[in-house]
Amino acid sequence: FQRSTSDWGYVGDLVEDDDKIGLYSYKVQSTITSRLANTMIQAKMVNNAKKTQHIVFDVQVPKGAFIDNFTMDINGITFTSQIREKSEARKMYSQAKAKGKAAGIVRSNALDMENFKTEVNVPPGMRIQFELHYHEMIRRKLSSYEHLISVKPGRLAKHMEVDVRIIEPQGLRYVHVPNSLGDHFDGITTISKGEKKAHVSFKPTMAQQRKCPTCSSTAVDGNFVVQYDVNRETTGGELEIFNGYFIHFFAPENLDPLPKNILFVIDVSGSMWGLKMKQTIEAMKAILSELRAADQFSLIDFNHNVRCWRDNLVSATPSQVEDAKKYIQAIHPNGGTNINEALLRATFILNEAQNLGMLDPNSVSMIVLVSDGDPTVGELKLTTIQKNVKQSIKDEFSLFCLGIGFDVDYDFLQRIATDNRGMAQRIFGNQETSVQMKNFYNQVSTPLLKKIQFNYPQESVSDVTQSSFHNYFGGSEIVVAGKVDKENLQHLESIVTATAANAELVMETLRDVEELDGFMKKDKYADPEFTRKLWAYLTVNQMLAERNTAPTAALKRNITKSILQMSLDHHIVTPFTALLIENAEKDEIMLADQPKDPRRGCCPGTLGLTPNAPNNNNKGIPAWANVTAVPVSYMPEQRSPPVSSLSINRVDNDPHFIIHLPKSQRNICFNINSEPGKILNLVSDPGTGVTVNGQLVGAKKAENKKLNTYFGKIGFYFKNKGLKVEITTKAITLKDGSYGITLSWSDTGHIIRKQLLVSVKKESNVTITVGEEMSFMVLLHRVWKNHPVNVDFLGIYIPPENQLSPAAHGLIGQFASEPEVYIHHQRPGQAPEKPQATMEVKGNKLTVTRGLQKDYREDRVLGTDVQCWFVHNSGKGFIDGHYKDYLVPHLYSFLKRP
Repeated sequence: FQRSTSDWGYVGDLVEDDDKIGLYSYKVQSTITSRLANTMIQAKMVNNAKKTQHIVFDVQVPKGAFIDNFTMDINGITFTSQIREKSEARKMYSQAKAKGKAAGIVRSNALDMENFKTEVNVPPGMRIQFELHYHEMIRRKLSSYEHLISVKPGRLAKHMEVDVRIIEPQGLRYVHVPNSLGDHFDGITTISKGEKKAHVSFKPTMAQQRKCPTCSSTAVDGNFVVQYDVNRETTGGELEIFNGYFIHFFAPENLDPLPKNILFVIDVSGSMWGLKMKQTIEAMKAILSELRAADQFSLIDFNHNVRCWRDNLVSATPSQVEDAKKYIQAIHPNGGTNINEALLRATFILNEAQNLGMLDPNSVSMIVLVSDGDPTVGELKLTTIQKNVKQSIKDEFSLFCLGIGFDVDYDFLQRIATDNRGMAQRIFGNQETSVQMKNFYNQVSTPLLKKIQFNYPQESVSDVTQSSFHNYFGGSEIVVAGKVDKENLQHLESIVTATAANAELVMETLRDVEELDGFMKKDKYADPEFTRKLWAYLTVNQMLAERNTAPTAALKRNITKSILQMSLDHHIVTPFTALLIENAEKDEIMLADQPKDPRRGCCPGTLGLTPNAPNNNNKGIPAWANVTAVPVSYMPEQRSPPVSSLSINRVDNDPHFIIHLPKSQRNICFNINSEPGKILNLVSDPGTGVTVNGQLVGAKKAENKKLNTYFGKIGFYFKNKGLKVEITTKAITLKDGSYGITLSWSDTGHIIRKQLLVSVKKESNVTITVGEEMSFMVLLHRVWKNHPVNVDFLGIYIPPENQLSPAAHGLIGQFASEPEVYIHHQRPGQAPEKPQATMEVKGNKLTVTRGLQKDYREDRVLGTDVQCWFVHNSGKGFIDGHYKDYLVPHLYSFLKRP
C-alpha cells in the first residue's frame, strides 16, 4: 500500500459509528438511454480504528440486471474484474487459495433483489473505495417506466448523491420522482426536464440524512424511484437504428380492451394464515369489482384439496361478482399445498370452455395463481408440475404467478409463468400485500392485442430476438431487437409490420438514422452502446427462458454454450460465468461465485451475492431456534455463552435435558433414565392451561446392560382452546373434540385452528406457535430401519421466553422462574477435559461435571456441541423432588403437585 488515493480531499468531520468506520461518500450515478439503464454505485470508506477491521460494501441489485464490472481501490491499489467461464474461474480461484491469496464468493441469483456483498479486511487508517456497475432494461408497466435504485448506505455519508440522467430520442412526456424514501426528504430532489432529456438529482446534506437532529444514524434507507414515459406516434411503434443494431419499441394505445376469461387460483394452505390471507381477501374483492361486463371468470382455492367456486366460467355480472366475494370472505386457510392439481383443474375449465365454443374468439384467456409456498401434497417434483401444466395449456392461454413472501420458490413460479406466455412477480407478505396484488393485476387486466407477429425483411436484419407474442396489455411495451444491414435500410423502413389476431396491419415509424446518430453523439451522457447492450440483454434473457423449457439435454447444453459465449462477449455475469477480481500485479485474486453453503461466507475478503431474504434452509424454524455453536475447549469456570441469540431449553436423545439459565448465562444438563412406556411431564402450567408430556420408547435391545430410552411420542394440551396436538415418529395430529386432522412427516404443511399454528417441515421438524405467547419445536430423528439397536425418536426445544405463569412446573417448566445457581471450587476431574465443581442450588450442594451435550437443531445427524455443567443422578437436587414425581398417567395429563 505505497500509493495514496488522491481524489478524496479532506476526510475529516466524518461521523463514525462505534466501529470507527467512516463513510466519506456514497454516490449513485445512473444514465438511461432509450430504456437501457447503466448504474454505478460507489462507496468511499475509511477505517479510523486502531485495529484491522472488516469493511462491508452491501448493495441491492434489481433482479434481471446484469453486473458488468466491479472494482476496489485500497489506498491507491486498484482491483479490477473480468468475466470468466465458471469452471475456469474456479480453477484460478483454487490456485489462488492454495497460494494463500485472498478469495471470495459472488454470483447471480433469481429474486426480486440480489445482495451484492463484499467484505474486506482493512488495516488501521486505510481507505477503500468500492464501485459496482450493472445495466438493465427499464420495462413499461401501467403506462410508466419505473427505474428503481436501492439506496442503503448503512451510515451517514459526508457526501451523498443520487444522480439520474434520462435520454430518450422519442421525447419525454413526463418525469416524476415519488417520495419513496419518506417525507423526511420532501423537497430535496430536483428535476430538470427538456424535450428529450432529463436530469434528476438527490443530494441530502449530512444534517438532512440524520434520522433526527441529534441522531448518528441515517434515514437514507430504501428505494429511490424515477418514473417517466415517452411521446408516441399514433401507429404505436418506433424503430431506432444505431451502430449496427435496431430496437423496435411497440406500445399502441387508443385500442378497445378485449374481453378476458380469467381463473383465479388461490393458495389457502396453512402458511397463508394471518395477515397474508387477510390482505389477499381484500385484494381479491377489489379485483373482482374491476371485472368488466364482457369478462368471464371463476375461482379455485386449494390447500391439500382443490375446490371450485363454480365448475365453469360465468359472466362477471354484479350478482356473480358479489357471490364470489362472499365465497372469498369465508375462506379459512389450513392444510398443505397441492399446486399441481389446482393448476390442472384451472386449465381443464378453460380448455373445456374453449372446446364447447363458450369463449369469444377475440377474448384472451388467462390463469392467475396466488401462492406463498412450495408444493407439499400431491405431485411434488417441480419439473413434473411444469411439464404437466405446459402440456395442459398447449400455448392457448397465459399463466401469471404471484409469489407471496420469502419462502415461496419464486424461481419455479417464474419458470412456469414464462413457459406459458405469462410473467411472475414476488410480493411481500406485509401491510402492502393488497396494494401489490392489485397493481400486478392491473398490469394484465386490459388486453388490447392477441397473437402478435412482427415481420422483418430477411435481407435487412439478422439475429432478431423474440418476434411473436401472445398478448399485448395496455400500459406495457413490447421490445424486439436485432442486427441490421446498413446497405438495406430502405427495405427495413418500408416492410416492417406488426399483425395481431384482432387488429388491422400496424405500420411502424422508423426513427431517422442520421438524426438519431447525430443526437446520440452530441450527448456526452448517452451510452453509444445502448442498442448492442439492449440486444444482448434481450437475447440472453430469451435464451435463459428457452433453456428452462428445453425438451432434451442436448438442446439444453447447446443453449448453455450460447449463453456462455454471449456472457463472455458482452462482459456480463450470468449463472454460467464468474467474476474474477485482481490487482494489476495479479498477486491478489478474488473470485465471484456462489458459495456451496449460502449460510456462511468463505473467508476474510468474502464477496457474497445472496438472496435478500431469510435462509430457506431454516424455513419454518422460528428465530429462537437458530443455534450458534459453542467451541469445544477446556476453560476455567465462566458464564456459558448462550447457545442461540435467544437461548432455549431442550430435551433430546436418550433423553438429555439442557436447561439454559438466562440471568446467570449458564447451561445445566441432566439425563433421565426411566422405562419404556412411561410418560414424563415437561411443562404443566395451570395458569395458561398448557401441558406438554413425552412418552418414552426403548431401544431395540440393551447395550452394556443398559436399555436406552427416547421420546417416541409428545403430547401438547392447550386446555383453554380445547386443542390437543400429538406428535409421533409417524405423524402429527391436531384434535379439537371430534374434529381431527393429520399430516405425515412426508408432508410440508400447516394446520391452523383457533389461532394455534402447527407448521410441519418435511422429515425435519414441527413448530407449534400460539400467537405471540408461546412456541415449541419438535425435531424428528430418523435411523436406519434395520439398525440392530437404535429407533426413531423425537427431541423437543422450548424457548425460555414462552410466557408461562408463575404456577408453571414440570421437568422444564419449573425453570420458567430461574433459580439462583452458584458454581465454585472448580477442580480437575477424572478426565482432563471434564473438570468438576461444586454447585449450590435450591439449598443443595451438588458435584457437577463440565462436559458436552448435543444440540440437533442445525445438524440432526451429528449435532452441535454445547458446553454445560452436568448434574448426576437424573438431575437430583437441581430439579424439584425426584424424577419419578414427574410421571403422569396420560399423554395430556397435568402434573399433580403435592
